[in-house]
Amino acid sequence: MNFKTSGEITKITEVQKGTSKAGKDWQKLTFVIDTKEEYNNILAFDVFGDEKVENFIKYNKVGRSVEIEFNIRTNEWKDKFFTSLDAWKISKANDTKPAIAQATATIDAVFEPAGDLNATQEDLPF
Repeated sequence: MNFKTSGEITKITEVQKGTSKAGKDWQKLTFVIDTKEEYNNILAFDVFGDEKVENFIKYNKVGRSVEIEFNIRTNEWKDKFFTSLDAWKISKANDTKPAIAQATATIDAVFEPAGDLNATQEDLPF
């Protein structure tokens, strides 16, 4: 399942790096947002992978409002369960608003009536 939320970035941790059992290098970053909701308003997300981490650092900073699409993942280790929120798409929160406003303006223009339909047309040639 995919989930979506938005909020303001309040903290970005340092990049964690390591090597997997298979010998492949990896990196991970965690960031925290405040959703401004009354309850359960602080959420921490993980960004995993070289390219995703580099892009996150390049385009995001503390204080930026973002929209996040994420998956919830739970792992078991020694009879303990660990749940994480894996962000896979992060975008600026107001990126979609101009597109929606433009689409609404286009729809309004298409459905605007041509004139008064009840008016008499006395200047007809017949």
